[in-house]
This record gives sequence, structure tokens and C-alpha cells, in this order.
Amino acid sequence: MRRGVFTQRRPYRSLSMTMQHTVFEPMDMAHAEALLKEARHILDRLGLVFFLRHGTCLGAVRDGAFIEWDDDLDIGSVIGLHGLTEELVHSAADVFREHGFDARIKENELNLSVDLEKSGTEMDWTCYRIIDDSIYQWPVVQIPVSLHEELKEIDFLGEKFFVPNPPEEYLRLKYGPEWMIPKRAGGFEQEVLNLMAQATLPPASQEVMALASELEPQWHTGSLKVLDGESRPVEGAEVSLAATTVLTGLHTSSTNTDGYVYFSLPGEAGYVVAVQYGDHKEILYVEHLKPGVDYVYKPDPQNPSGRADALIAEPV
Repeated sequence: MRRGVFTQRRPYRSLSMTMQHTVFEPMDMAHAEALLKEARHILDRLGLVFFLRHGTCLGAVRDGAFIEWDDDLDIGSVIGLHGLTEELVHSAADVFREHGFDARIKENELNLSVDLEKSGTEMDWTCYRIIDDSIYQWPVVQIPVSLHEELKEIDFLGEKFFVPNPPEEYLRLKYGPEWMIPKRAGGFEQEVLNLMAQATLPPASQEVMALASELEPQWHTGSLKVLDGESRPVEGAEVSLAATTVLTGLHTSSTNTDGYVYFSLPGEAGYVVAVQYGDHKEILYVEHLKPGVDYVYKPDPQNPSGRADALIAEPV
């Protein structure tokens, strides 16, 4: 994805490890509040405009509070709006470091991401690039840039924060028509996946990645083998795959008799992977994959949703 560069951080918040994968734990809400307010004060002093996004915006607008199971803070800006430049983002990262934050910058064709961490709480400040009057939010959901031109100010945590305007339209586009209904991990991902499939992308984006049930050695660079809970190959499992750092569109195929689908990836980066067969369905939001590797999927009954980096590289 984005020239093979990760845009989403590898998790280092409070974690529980199972079957070689990561399960995210909720953030400390008191620390999160202090961190968000400190970030606001820093960016305000620098004259940089930001808005609440993703789950942080959803909680602020819908509940007037953080979502109790949220695992990080999400804020955003748009490069080219409100005077923001890439140089100013880099300068701001230095200021965050001066205030005791760990700040890591990751760049790709969709955004410039600053991963911030302090006192064990993480914040993702993503600065989006405008592409044909849109920005693309994780995991590549198309949002009109017009929603960020005249931001709306709301009261949250006893202070003022900006959100996309109107926030209800932003949340509908980001989470689907049922955004007002609280849903934990496993309850909202399908709606987001559907929104990804509806995005209007440049025609060339469909040629960036490939997914098929039959191997084409001249094109495919890796594979995914789907196993059931008894480690048996699953024939006919529906597998969906989308990059999160480059516009590829959502690709879907079914596993062959040996349980395989084959892919060609645009680069080493983060991907969304969905696997469905019978009554089983899991959407993996954060899978770091790279070309030239064969992966294995196996469900975990103890963690049916909310996993990250759950795919295992097959031994050579």
C-alpha cells in the first residue's frame, strides 16, 4: 500500500496475546481525556486546525463521552485546508516530542499519519490528502472533503472541539445508517466493508491488486489458506481483501478445494481481510501483509472478533 509504507501503527497499547494475534484493550479514559486536551492546547498554540474523527467523533456526538471500549484517540486534519502543509505537520510532531510524546510519522499516498503516545495512551493524528474532492478514512472509506471545510464546534469534555460538518452525515458515511446504535467490535465492521465496496474509485485502482481462487504464477505473489476450527481446509469460503494505504477497491473471491485464494498485493502495508463460511464470519481490520508470503487463517473461539495481525505466515 502507499508505496509499501505502513500508515497504521503496529499496536503497542495494552494487549493480550492469543494464538499469535493481538486483541486490543480499552484505553484508560482519564488518561485519554488529559491527552486529548493536551493535544488540543498544543495544536491551538501552533494555529493548526484539527477535528475529532472515527470513534472519538462518534462517542462525542452520539454519547457526549468516549466509547467505553475504544482503544485509542482519533483526530484528523486535511492537508491543503485551513493552511495546513506537510512541513507544518512535521514541525508539530517535533513540538509534541518536546512535550513528552512519542511521535512517529508514517506517510503514504492517502495521508500523513502522526502516531502519538504518552502515559500508555495512543492518539492517531491523521492528516489526509485530498483526492478528487474526497479524503479516504480508515479503512479506505470515501468522505467528501467538503465536510471538513467549515467544521462544526461542539462541547466535549468541558471544552470546545471541531467535528466534520454536519457530523451526522460524516458518521453515516463512516459507519453506515445505524451509527446511532452502539456496536462493539464485530457489530459494525460489515457496514464499513459495505461502504468501502460502494466507494467511487479511479478505474486504474482496480488493477493495483488481484485476488482469485486459481493460481496464476505470473501475477499472484502470495496466498491465504482458510482453515476451520479443526484445522481443516475450507472450500468455498468467501474472502474479501482491501488495502488501507492505497486505492485498490474491495476484492472478493472464494477458496478452492484446498482452501486457498491467491493474491497480488501492491506492497507491504496494512490490509482489511474478511473471511466467511457457513455461520462463521470475521473481519480483520488490521492485518500487516507483504507480497511473497503465504498466510493461514484460523478462527479463535475465544476471540471471535476484534483481532489484529491474526493471519499466520506459512512456514517455508
